[in-house]
Amino acid sequence: MTRIDAKFAELNAAGKKAFVAYIMAGDPDYDTSLEVVKGLPAAGVDVIELGLPFTDPMADGPTIQLAGQRALAAGMTLQKTLDLATEFRKTDDTTPIVLMGYYNPIYSRGVDKFLTDAKAAGIDGLIVVDLPPEEDDELCIPAQAAGMNFIRLATPTTDDKRLPKVLQNTSGFVYYVSITGITGSAEAEAGDVAPEVARIKASTDLPIIVGFGINSPEKSRAIASVADGAVVGSAIVSQIAAGKPVSEVHDFVKSLADGAHAA
Repeated sequence: MTRIDAKFAELNAAGKKAFVAYIMAGDPDYDTSLEVVKGLPAAGVDVIELGLPFTDPMADGPTIQLAGQRALAAGMTLQKTLDLATEFRKTDDTTPIVLMGYYNPIYSRGVDKFLTDAKAAGIDGLIVVDLPPEEDDELCIPAQAAGMNFIRLATPTTDDKRLPKVLQNTSGFVYYVSITGITGSAEAEAGDVAPEVARIKASTDLPIIVGFGINSPEKSRAIASVADGAVVGSAIVSQIAAGKPVSEVHDFVKSLADGAHAA
């Protein structure tokens, strides 16, 4: 059982919804990023999504793209991202960390070496958005063999014919993308999300966590009420981009987490 599995079992037993927060590793710099990440559990975050900076992101809107550019400009690398996770694990051995990004940096490092190093750094799961199920032998199957969850995205365009393929080797949770488009580009609507979550739940026992388009405590609560939890990324990253003090970033995250937990 991974930390992700354990966390969702704990939340389920308590009848609580999950709050997942996305942070770009190294934005605006390594030290600030580490400080933000270290404070997330106390702010109510159940699962941390740690963005791996990459030069050519496909699913990310301007907010996350710019965060990646800032991180890269500050010297962030895959190794430093793993170093950040290692540092976090020195004081927190329970909060799950999902590394979210693209395949190129992993491929460049070598899958076997990456998985060994990621596991040692305390990474619990992977979201690699440009590896479809047809490429599961590339990273998904080896990652699961190494004891990591491989989390897949389902979207409004994932029809009933495609869904079984998407769910085939998914573990940990299913990340449902609430909108058609990039991150930060539109608002999620609970009325649209609810039937899609129900449709996916008919095909899997995994928790369904909804992300994209959630930017307020009210929206976090509304979306979590029709799913197993909510993910917020762009809205948090925007606070960091605005140069808000880390304490204010944490206060904002807590308001979002409180929203999801009240669902």
